[in-house]
Amino acid sequence: MISNKQKICLTAVSALSFGVLAQGIDISKNSQVSTPVANAQDSGLEASLSGAGASFPAPLYQRWFSEYNQQNPGVQISYQSVGSGAGVEQYLQGTVDFGATDAPLTEEERASFEASYGQAPIQIPMTAGSVVFAYNLPGIDSLELPRNAYCGIVNGEITSWSDPIIAEANPAVDLPDTPISWIHRSDGSGTTFLFTNHIAEACPNWQGGAAKTVEWPTGIGAKGNEGIAAQVSQTEGGVGYVEYAYAKENGISAAAIENASGNIIEPSPEAASLVFEGETIPEDFALTVPDPANPEAYPIAGLTWLLLYPEYDDPNKAQALQDVISWAFDSGDEYANQLGYIPLPQDVEQRVVQTVQQEVIANQ
Repeated sequence: MISNKQKICLTAVSALSFGVLAQGIDISKNSQVSTPVANAQDSGLEASLSGAGASFPAPLYQRWFSEYNQQNPGVQISYQSVGSGAGVEQYLQGTVDFGATDAPLTEEERASFEASYGQAPIQIPMTAGSVVFAYNLPGIDSLELPRNAYCGIVNGEITSWSDPIIAEANPAVDLPDTPISWIHRSDGSGTTFLFTNHIAEACPNWQGGAAKTVEWPTGIGAKGNEGIAAQVSQTEGGVGYVEYAYAKENGISAAAIENASGNIIEPSPEAASLVFEGETIPEDFALTVPDPANPEAYPIAGLTWLLLYPEYDDPNKAQALQDVISWAFDSGDEYANQLGYIPLPQDVEQRVVQTVQQEVIANQ
């Protein structure tokens, strides 16, 4: 429990664009470098693109691709929310035009790609988001979970909502003597990677490791963020981890949780954006922050990446990918804000666009 530390429910007041450092360059929200402007009118391109992968950003990707298609009817983009594990596998096998993952490519996955294609993979962040403890306790819309509470739930050590550890943290809440049903991912998942990276740092008794797939000591599995959201909604006493947008869009309550500073933080895009302040984005964009030090940060948040090929046989596909990524950063931030995602800083967006323009080419 939080003992000698002040317990605070904080709503961050910073802008959604987080401040980070990239290659020693200040790219805080006050920087004045602008993002390249995508075509405001129909690009005139004719292309059909298929992608698959992470469910974490799926609501935003599907919204982006629908809006882009309305402005560019010649470009059709389909995206299958199959989980990061399946998305990376399809990307490595070359059965999609792009993959998507919430976990950076591993060294083994990079080596596999280079062995197949003779070049390094292209991994670019598109947005950021947070992972929340979504729960189903009728009549209880506000709940606080200190670390020993949520660690105990995940480890299977706390099995009832009336457990003294949870009750002590919520003295004004009439907690029911309902069994806790822990709901986790059954598929290979970048959300699981992000979540277990935090659990591995925050929970001393956690033995499951940090990966897209782990051995859970308790609970039942569901496929995709969609599956966990549905299972929690249908299970009184259920609790599981989902991307913030899924809880928000489905009207599921999400617990405030304790961060590394001992503060209880309500989940919000603003509080999650503070995870990345002062962090360094490496050359391959593979930034992870398992347990942020910022005392006002919601503690479970991360980037999500698209996986592109260096060469495309169809030049229209290469050009369409360049165009839709520029469009997403120029016109798509409003949809990210609406859905509860965290837009990247303009300087990072510019760096991503430049990477795509320089490295994604048509096969000659």
